Amino acid sequence: MSNQQTDEWDLKLEQQLQVLNQCQESKNLPSCTNCAEFFDCEIRKTYVVAVYESMNKGSGGGFEF
Repeated sequence: MSNQQTDEWDLKLEQQLQVLNQCQESKNLPSCTNCAEFFDCEIRKTYVVAVYESMNKGSGGGFEF
């Protein structure tokens, strides 16, 4: 991370990334893409939410591109 202060959303993201990486390692997969549970995986869904929340810092709203 950069020199910016780590906030609660970044901490949650780091925690979820660790959980996701542990799952991938336990299944000997380089990413979630090759996993049979890709679309139904709660770990992956929780990680995606953590990424979104860290991007918007909890302000809500939808994905905007």
